[in-house]
Amino acid sequence: MPKKGFTNNPNGRKKGVPNKSTNELRGLLQCFIEQHIETLESDFKSLEPYQRLTVLERFLKLVLPPMINDLSQLSESDLDLLIEKLKREHNEKQKD
Repeated sequence: MPKKGFTNNPNGRKKGVPNKSTNELRGLLQCFIEQHIETLESDFKSLEPYQRLTVLERFLKLVLPPMINDLSQLSESDLDLLIEKLKREHNEKQKD
């Protein structure tokens, strides 16, 4: 029996790639929402304004990525992408 936390794949799943069950759950949730959208809209409209704002805030936290307040929160590859983007934008401005 392998040690706890040991897998036959030493590289593991790449960062940001959801596992199969996450994808299945998202699909089920999307299907549920599509089938019940009218009821959900009606329920939402019946809420008090403050409650609607609270619901929207909770949904936005699930949909939008968290704000980055410090570059130390970025991975090396994210930093590399950011640097390349900034270089391209700088070069484009220099041409104008």
